[in-house]
Amino acid sequence: MTYNQCDGQGTVARNTWQIASFAVSSKIEPFYKGGKVQDDQEDITSFTVSPDDKILVTSSRALLLKQWDWRENNCTRTWKAVHTAPVASMTFDPTSTLLTTGGCDSTIKVWDVVKQYCTHNLKGSSGVVHVVEFHPDISRLQLFSSSMDCKIRIWDLKSSKCVSVLESHYSAVTSLSFTPDGNTLVSSGRDKICTVWDLKTKTPTRTVPVFETVEAVVLLPKQGDFSKLGVKSKEPHFITAGSKGVLRVWEASTARCVFTQTVSARPQPVEVGGGEEPDEHSLTHCLLLPANNRIATVTAEHNFLLSDLYTLVLEQQFVGYNDEVLDVKFLGPADSHIVVATNSPQLKVFDLATSNCQILHGHSETVLALDVFRTGSMFASCAKDKTISVWQMNIETGVVCCVAKGSGHANAIGSISCSRMKQSFVVSGSQDCTIKVWDLPESLETRGGSPEVLHARVTDKGHDKDINSIAISPNDKLLATGSQDRTAKLWSSADLSLLGVFKGHKRGIWCLQFSPMDQILASSSADGTVKLWGLQDFSCLKTFEGHDASVLKVIFVSRGTQLLTSGSDGLLKLWTIKTNECVKTVDAHEDKIWGLHGNKKDDLVVTGSADSCITLWKDVTEIELAEEQAKQEDQVIKQQELSNLLHEKKYFKAMGLAISLNQPHTVLMVIKESVLRFCGVWNTNARNCLEAQAVVQVLLQHESPEELLQYSGVRAALEGLLPYTERHFQRISRLLQASMFVDYMWQNMRLTGNAR
Repeated sequence: MTYNQCDGQGTVARNTWQIASFAVSSKIEPFYKGGKVQDDQEDITSFTVSPDDKILVTSSRALLLKQWDWRENNCTRTWKAVHTAPVASMTFDPTSTLLTTGGCDSTIKVWDVVKQYCTHNLKGSSGVVHVVEFHPDISRLQLFSSSMDCKIRIWDLKSSKCVSVLESHYSAVTSLSFTPDGNTLVSSGRDKICTVWDLKTKTPTRTVPVFETVEAVVLLPKQGDFSKLGVKSKEPHFITAGSKGVLRVWEASTARCVFTQTVSARPQPVEVGGGEEPDEHSLTHCLLLPANNRIATVTAEHNFLLSDLYTLVLEQQFVGYNDEVLDVKFLGPADSHIVVATNSPQLKVFDLATSNCQILHGHSETVLALDVFRTGSMFASCAKDKTISVWQMNIETGVVCCVAKGSGHANAIGSISCSRMKQSFVVSGSQDCTIKVWDLPESLETRGGSPEVLHARVTDKGHDKDINSIAISPNDKLLATGSQDRTAKLWSSADLSLLGVFKGHKRGIWCLQFSPMDQILASSSADGTVKLWGLQDFSCLKTFEGHDASVLKVIFVSRGTQLLTSGSDGLLKLWTIKTNECVKTVDAHEDKIWGLHGNKKDDLVVTGSADSCITLWKDVTEIELAEEQAKQEDQVIKQQELSNLLHEKKYFKAMGLAISLNQPHTVLMVIKESVLRFCGVWNTNARNCLEAQAVVQVLLQHESPEELLQYSGVRAALEGLLPYTERHFQRISRLLQASMFVDYMWQNMRLTGNAR
């Protein structure tokens, strides 16, 4: 039943141990939720950045416009929007000097951001003005807008009048895009069409049915080789992005789709009855990035996708919002990535160096748990869809794909664990109270094509309630299960024969972990405690109390000498096993910490929480020890320097150094040695006598005469102080008598005045 060398008694005491300390290394936090953004506690309704990339302007629900220097992160100007309802859209002109705002009050206003005043107030739109664009040729001084009536209006800024109305769409217009010469306009709408307009004649030249709700249209630049996108002529071509989650390239003159590209690695959308409904894969925004030859798109899942402009191949992906993080594990041979299970069927693999994210599609319902094989290039997942999946990372490219799937549980699978020695099997535990052992074929590492179908080698009813956690011992011979029925059980991994039961928790067990060094099992529970169990006799060796809420995860750190726990209160606690002491508590997250994992080097920890944040914690023990040692060495050097200064009677330098070393007694000694000598000089002048007498008073109040007489030179200093002090005392006495005479005369004058 043993799996490694222990101390002979099954105890957890170590001969050598070290108190670890963890500090935040980096964070992956939500930065885009697809909804409201807070600014001074007011919702931002719209924002835009100037073409010269210098100015950011935001509008809030408080009807205020704010101009920002976004590089310096400070607001340079605030003014009233003058609109009577929130601003719905805004944009800059090509010169970055004019700003236009379209409001929910059906008005459009143009602002001179240099001279800081409103230049135009355009009325005539119907409903919310949700699209505004300047004509690219600024000499024309034309503004294009669209509102709830689905019409496109052209405004002449010279006369402040609407000079033309373009009618083609019968649903909301979502975007406008101009050719570089400014003679052609392409508009997109939620009516599933795009319209190509000749701006010279103000008439539509082509209506392009795109068969999906279009949220954005982008015209391809004239420069560049777009042959890989099927562009064979110099005629205008444009890209559409919409509800199907694909990018399509269209030839404007023929209304022909010449290229289609799915921007994310996911199953192709299924259309029922010839129709389609927007889902989480829909594209909500599209933006051309000519500076680096890319095109950016945003999905309804709040993911940012960067694709190559000439091929539309996805190059980078950033996750704007993770929702509730349910589990997180380090991934890769060098722990260069993390894999994250959130409150969704998709898995997210983050490159820690770049924050680039790969989204994995394989489950049909929420993924609940993860575990990684020791090699780090393969991991397993389980979900509410009653299936498990095994995934493999290509070491060279970093691409992750599903290589095996298994099904057979009758309910959601809430826990999974991978074999430690080899990539030979996985164990799953379900809400159906059963445990299943799944063997993996040896050829799984190099198998391509469709995933291998797995079958459970052995199944057993393990508990009376949900199985929340499974752990496999370092030698793969044992496995432990923890359940909502408040017990943990030890099993043989070969045949699932029961070896023992751990009883003692008062509520359900959330997590189990084998010690990497001893024959010890750690368990964390909803009763707020962590317990250590001996594998020899199944007895409780230690209990750690300190959490005020459920302890959701527990791991061994510092080579098995310490425990790190996370709770539903968002706290991380570090425990020293030898002393049963909680040596550090960190308020790590704002909600439940479901995910907690350490890397193979034992110097990094990652946490994932229901607050959508993922935090990396670095072991800074050696750094803090080095800083403390350097501080002590610096103290020794300064102390020696202070002694040298005192010996050389350089009292002023010694006083400053003593103050920096926080040595009040030394400072007082320096004052006694030096200041008394100066007091005699100060006391000879009536202007400085008060300062001299104040110093003498402080010394006499804090030191006895006997102690003062022990300092060298004090007798001579006192002999110099006495005659001048007597002279100052006589002068003050005379002044006091004179003041009393003045007071006497004043009182007599008052009495004489009253008598009259």
